[in-house]
Amino acid sequence: MTPMVRKRPFKPTKESTIAYIGLGANLGERGRTIAEALRRLDGDDRTWVLSSTAPIETEPVGYEDQPRFLNAAARLETTRSPRELLDLMLEIERDLGRIRGEGPRYGPRTIDLDLLLYGAETIDEDVLEIPHPRLHERRFVLEPLAELDPSLVVPGRGRVSALLAELE
Repeated sequence: MTPMVRKRPFKPTKESTIAYIGLGANLGERGRTIAEALRRLDGDDRTWVLSSTAPIETEPVGYEDQPRFLNAAARLETTRSPRELLDLMLEIERDLGRIRGEGPRYGPRTIDLDLLLYGAETIDEDVLEIPHPRLHERRFVLEPLAELDPSLVVPGRGRVSALLAELE
């Protein structure tokens, strides 16, 4: 699967924010599911997929007795609030067959969409933590983010390229 190419015009506004998301899948047609998630995000009238990485195959983390994952990242521009963007992502997961709370934590899934960064904001709520709390520990997240923007700064952690170098 190749990175996504935009199909509709991008119309940035003063109220929009750049956000980064992680995408992962290890059940079903993984590449098609990731592509469909990106298509649905870009189809939202308040969110634009500016760029995305080609998926990379990765080993499972946390719960190892499961198929390998495909992981990718995308840079979005959105006029949605962080919570509204998360709600959109959860709706897309449900539509693509993800049932949260079923099976082991970090277990197999048709699709996983994680809101990694939302501008330079830091948010710590019950259902939403930005930056993503384990972003800095996960090569399968940092490598695609570094491909999108190696100088990207994770609030409170530093540059993505430096975080990736720390894992090596």
